[in-house]
Amino acid sequence: MIRVGEAIVVEGRYDKAALSTVVDTVILETNGFGIFSDREKLDLLRRLAEKRGLIVLTDSDGGGLLIRSFLKSAIDPALVKHAYIPDVPGKERRKSRPGKEGKLGVEGMSGEVLLTCLRRAGATIEGENAPPREKPMTKAELYALGLSGRPDSAVRRARVKRALDLPENLTANALLDVLNVLVTREELIKLLDSIEEI
Repeated sequence: MIRVGEAIVVEGRYDKAALSTVVDTVILETNGFGIFSDREKLDLLRRLAEKRGLIVLTDSDGGGLLIRSFLKSAIDPALVKHAYIPDVPGKERRKSRPGKEGKLGVEGMSGEVLLTCLRRAGATIEGENAPPREKPMTKAELYALGLSGRPDSAVRRARVKRALDLPENLTANALLDVLNVLVTREELIKLLDSIEEI
């Protein structure tokens, strides 16, 4: 598994599952065309792009290209890299028949192909072209900070999301991924202290 400096955005959960077996980074989903009307998610993608850069990795079919085009126009192009998968005829295992265009999507690509696509896009890969990142915060640290596993954890997470202007529907795991991009441990502790004073 390689560590990638940029956050990556894909179309759906199966794409995310396939990609997460080969890269260690924040991976967010557009929920297909849902990104067109999800202002909170789009704002989050913009913030991640500003903080770490963003790689767009969509299917090579018409739908994927439409989502890619939308993101190109909605996020500063200087902060975005585009990874393209090859046109490979076929269908994903979970599907009973091929998609409308008969091509494999991101979820149908091998790990090697996905890594090749990311490298061609200019992904910042730790050990190859990027220095090591700070060790990410863990679920255990979220627990220690009272953001998970406690009776009031949901309330505390909601306050953190509001303070950082994050989508309210982020799960605890997704919040951890986003926190690891947007704030340091020290910044999170200060934020929690300021929230407690209110």
